[in-house]
Amino acid sequence: MARIRSIDGVGPQAVDGPWRLALTPPGAWAGPGDLSEAADWIPAPVPGTVAAALRDAGGWSESAPMPIHDQDVWYRTRLTQSGPVRLRFEGLATLAEVWLDGMPVLVSRSMFEAYAVEADLRPGAELGLCFRSLKAELDRPGKRGRWRPRMITPGSLRHVRTSLLGFMPGWCPDIDLVGPYRPITVEPLRRGLVEADLRATYDGDVGRLAARLRIDGHPASVTLHCAGRAVTLTESETDLFTGTLALPGVAPWWPHTHGTPHLHPVRVEIDGTTVDLGRTGFRSLSLARPFAEGLALAVNGVPVFCRGANWTPPDLVGLGTEDGAILVDLAREAGMNMLRVSGATLYPSPEFYDLCDTSGILVWQDLMLANFDYPHDAAGFAASLDREVSGILERTQLAPCLAVICGGSEVWQQAAMLGAPRTVWADAFCTETLPGLVAGTRPDLVVVPNSPSGGDLPFSPSAGCTHYYGVGAYRRPLEDARRAEVGFASECLAFANPPEPATLGQMGPADPLWARGIPRDRGADWDFEQVRDHYVALLYGVDPAALRAADPERYLELGRAAVAEVMEATFAEWRRARSPTAGGLVWFLRDLGPGTGWGVIDWTQTPKSGWYALKRAFRPVQVTLSDEGLSGLHLHVHNETARPVDLRLGLIFADRTGKVAARAERGITVDPRASLTLSSAEMLGRFFDATDSYRFGPRIHDLAHARLTDADGAVVAESFHFPGPRPVTPEAIGLRVEPVAGASVPTLRIGTGHLALGVSVRSSAARPCDSGFHLAPGTERLVRFPGCHRLPQGAIAALNSSESVRFGHDA
Repeated sequence: MARIRSIDGVGPQAVDGPWRLALTPPGAWAGPGDLSEAADWIPAPVPGTVAAALRDAGGWSESAPMPIHDQDVWYRTRLTQSGPVRLRFEGLATLAEVWLDGMPVLVSRSMFEAYAVEADLRPGAELGLCFRSLKAELDRPGKRGRWRPRMITPGSLRHVRTSLLGFMPGWCPDIDLVGPYRPITVEPLRRGLVEADLRATYDGDVGRLAARLRIDGHPASVTLHCAGRAVTLTESETDLFTGTLALPGVAPWWPHTHGTPHLHPVRVEIDGTTVDLGRTGFRSLSLARPFAEGLALAVNGVPVFCRGANWTPPDLVGLGTEDGAILVDLAREAGMNMLRVSGATLYPSPEFYDLCDTSGILVWQDLMLANFDYPHDAAGFAASLDREVSGILERTQLAPCLAVICGGSEVWQQAAMLGAPRTVWADAFCTETLPGLVAGTRPDLVVVPNSPSGGDLPFSPSAGCTHYYGVGAYRRPLEDARRAEVGFASECLAFANPPEPATLGQMGPADPLWARGIPRDRGADWDFEQVRDHYVALLYGVDPAALRAADPERYLELGRAAVAEVMEATFAEWRRARSPTAGGLVWFLRDLGPGTGWGVIDWTQTPKSGWYALKRAFRPVQVTLSDEGLSGLHLHVHNETARPVDLRLGLIFADRTGKVAARAERGITVDPRASLTLSSAEMLGRFFDATDSYRFGPRIHDLAHARLTDADGAVVAESFHFPGPRPVTPEAIGLRVEPVAGASVPTLRIGTGHLALGVSVRSSAARPCDSGFHLAPGTERLVRFPGCHRLPQGAIAALNSSESVRFGHDA
C-alpha cells in the first residue's frame, strides 16, 4: 500500500513518549503485571534502540559495547490519544510483544515487518513493549543448515528474521540492535481511504499512473491528481475505485548523471477531502543485454553505467536517519548514480528512498538474506519472508529510484564455494517465488536472484553480477580489471581506507585510532590494511611495513593515495566504450564505526581519499587514458548528458619537469549519451612510443596528460598515465597557492612547476571540492570550498613535494 502522508494536511502522530525502559534477565517478567517500579527505569528515545538509550544514560559506549541480546528489555509509555485509533509499529527489533493496558495485542518475530493494530483507547492508556532475549532464542536447539558460513555466527541466525549487523566479527562493531528502531504512530480511525495500490509506468512518451483504491464510506467522488492532470476513478466493485491517469509528454525521471530526476506530487480527493500520497517519477527500466552476459540496465531506453557504493546505516547505534540526507548528498556530489543495500545489513527507512528519488540515485535492494542456508521449506519462515517482501514493495510503490530487487547476498556463493552443486545453491525461492512476488506489485523492477549470480558458478566475474575483488582483496595487478571481463560488480574495491588528518584531529598519526576498525574476513590470515599496503608497494615501490615503523604519517599519505589511484584506474577501465562492464559499486559508502574501515566516507561523515577519487572517476563528462600496448594510448571521452558537448581535447607527453616530448590538441563534439575513442597516434598524427612498449631508445617522458576544456578554457576533466614508476621522492617542485580574488565561493588557485602527484588540500574547518589529484607540470587547478563564507585555513601538499604551502587568513 502506498504511504498516506497526510489527510487534509494532517498526518499520523508519533507516539513519542515520554518512554522509559528497563532491562531484566530473560523471562524475569512474564507480562506488564510483573513490572516493578523499583527497577532501573531510564528515559528511552523512540524511535531508537536500547544501546542509544543506555549510551545517553552513561551506561554503554561504542568503544566497549556491552551485550544486550542476553537480556529482556521493557518499554512503557502512556498515550495521550483516545477513541478508535490505528497504532502502527514500523520496526521492532526483534522478538517483540506489545501490550495495551495490560492486554496482549501483538507478537512479532521479525525485525523487518511492519504491523498495524486497531484499538479503542481510553484516556491515558498504557502501551508496553517487551523485547525478549535474542540470545536465549538463538541458543535453542534447531535444525542445522546444509552449510555453515564462517563470516557470521551463530548458525541459528538462519531461523530468525533479524539484521546480521553485530554478528560478523572483524566486519562490523559488536553492537546489539534491540528496540523500536522505527516510528510508532497513532492515527484516528475514520472512514475513507483504506488501501492504495498505485503503479507508475512510462513508455518513452506517455506516463501512466494506475490506481486501485479501497475506500469505505461510499464516497460520491474520487479524483486522482498528478502532474497537473486528474482523472475520476470509478467504483469497479464495492468500495474499490480504479482508473488510470494518462500523462502524455510528462517529464520523466532520470538518474542525475543522465538527466533530471523529475518528481510529481500524487494526491486523491475523496468527496472534497485531500489525501497526500507523496510523489512519483515516471521512468522505464529494462535489461540492455541478457543477464547471463552481465547485468546491464537501461533507463528510459538509454544504457546507464551504474556506479556508486554499498549503503550502510547512517547510525549503527541508534539506527536513526538524521545523517541519511548528508550521505545521499555526498553520494550524489561524487557522481554516484546507484546505491546498493546489502542483505547483510538492514532495510533502510522510507526517507532513504525519498532522498534517492529526489537526488536521482538508483537503488539496488537486497532482501535481508546473507550466506545462510535459509529454511525456505519451513511454513512459518516462508510466510514471514513473503510478508517482508510484500511490505518493502508496497512501501516503495511510488519510488522511481528503486531499480533492482535481489534475493540476498552471497547465499549462492557461500554454498558454491563450499562445493555444493547448483541443485543445492540455486534455490527455488530466488528463481521462482521472488520474481512472482515482484511481478505482482512492481513489475517495472529488475529481479536478480542473488548477489553474486549468473554464471556456471555464481561468482563468475563476467556473468550476471559479481563481487569483484581481483583488484583489491585478491591483490591482482590493475590489469586484472580488464582481464576479468567483469559484467557488473555489485561489490568491489574494498580497502582499509584511512580517514583524513582532520578526522584524526590532534591525536596524530601514531595514535591507535587510525589502526582501529580495520576489516578482516573471519578465518583469513590477512586483513584489508595488508591489501592496501600491497598496492602502496606496487605503485610507489616502497616497503609499507618499514615505512609504517619509520614514518607513520608518510605511510598514511601513501595509503590514501594508493586507494585513490586504484579506484580511479579501475573505473577508467570499466567505463571504456569497449569494456563489457556495466556497473561497479564500491564496498562501502560509509564506515560502520570509528577507525580505518571500508567506507569512502568516515564515521563522522567526512569524505576520505577514495571519495574524492570516485568523484573524479564518475564525472558524467569524462576523459580517461588506457594503455593499449603496441597500439599506444587510447583517449576515451564520455558524455552521459542529454545534450551534445563541444570541447577541446589536449594530449601532452612530458617529463616530470615539464619538458614536452609530444603534444596535440583538437576540437571535438560528443553526442548526447555517447562516447568517443581516439588513439594517441590519431591525436599526434605520427608515431610516438606512448606506452614505452617498443623501446627503440630511452623513454623520454614520465607522464601522459589528457585534458578536456570547455569554450571558456575551464577544465572539465583530465586524466594521467605513467609509463614508468611514479616519482614520489619528495623534492622542490614549485608548488604554489593563492586565493582567487572576487570569487563568489572561496577559491584557491593551485599551481606547480613540475609534476605534482596526489595534491592534497587539507583544512580542519572546511571541505574542498577536490583533493588527492595530480597536477601536470606548469598547470593550475581551481579548488573551491562550497558552503564557506571566507577562505578557511589549511595547507597544500603533494606526495613528491618537499614543500607544504599554507593558505587562509593567517598564511
